[in-house]
Amino acid sequence: MQGILLYGPPASGKSTITREIEKLDGRFALFRKIKVGGGRSAEYRVVDRSYLEDLWSRGEVVWENYRYDACYVVDRRGVVEMAKGGFPVVHLGQKEAIPTITEALHGQWLIVSLTCPRGIALQRIVDRGTGDTRARVKAWDETEPLEYADLTVDTGAVTAQQAAAEIIAAFSRRSGDAAS
Repeated sequence: MQGILLYGPPASGKSTITREIEKLDGRFALFRKIKVGGGRSAEYRVVDRSYLEDLWSRGEVVWENYRYDACYVVDRRGVVEMAKGGFPVVHLGQKEAIPTITEALHGQWLIVSLTCPRGIALQRIVDRGTGDTRARVKAWDETEPLEYADLTVDTGAVTAQQAAAEIIAAFSRRSGDAAS
């Protein structure tokens, strides 16, 4: 299994850059985490609590976190199935998720840390207009720097297209793949 773990705080560019990665190379696609709760739903598989409890009982939950009054889950079967047809791009905002996922889902993961200055993130959060600015800024402040990334990209210094191209190039070098 091969894929990308895209780590960063809210508004660091995970979604925007993933869309650009998908445009550049159709083998890459956003892994849509399971979500229980309200709020944004476009990038998630929204389910009810009983579905999540069933996943837990079958040992399918690899990572679970709570934020913005919702529960977000990376499920084993979801990632494995997606990896059969391409390269999943998994969004993460908690440092401890990375070793948990790489140990549970053995394979070759490119670990990418997205950063940007707080002021740029704040403007992006406000521009989103999701109504939860305070919670997102708090999450931004709580997101720890990642010292062991394979690649770190300052999204305040490059365009999303440049970041996507850099990530695909790093993935290709690491995997020996000809993706470019």
